[in-house]
Amino acid sequence: MLATADHEIVAGIQNGRTESESALYEKYSSRVFYLALRETRSQHDAEDVRAETFLRALQAIRSNQVRSAAALGSFILGVTRNVLHELYAKRRQMGDAVSTDEVDLATPSHERLFLDQEVRIAIQKTIARLKPREQLVLRLLIYDELPSEEVARRIAIAPERVRLVISRAL
Repeated sequence: MLATADHEIVAGIQNGRTESESALYEKYSSRVFYLALRETRSQHDAEDVRAETFLRALQAIRSNQVRSAAALGSFILGVTRNVLHELYAKRRQMGDAVSTDEVDLATPSHERLFLDQEVRIAIQKTIARLKPREQLVLRLLIYDELPSEEVARRIAIAPERVRLVISRAL
């Protein structure tokens, strides 16, 4: 599929074209899932956050609440962050009697090791588009679970640059 410009996606959704909704999901789904997975460290929560994000984004686009189609990516990631904040607030309010680590223990290890095929492919495509340094930073932070300071030391950049590299990558 050819890359569709954000303004075309927004216009298409506002005009009721379902292919534009699919293009929106295809273009931003992996970024939303990756951000949610990084924050929640739970595939199930990340999938829920992704679904809620696209539901809200579609509602906002249909009701002309998106100020700038050119900033659609930022809008989508902002919605994702809001959904994550609401998830954490809800858990704090409920007392979060069961932590996500304890929930993961109930999941068979082979299920945790493998993401479903569609998600793995989307993540691989997204990672392949990143610059080598961005790939390295994300691998060290997410998969190796190193603190930002250690990542900065290993790749010889200032610690504050790690955050910049991450935001550019996402």
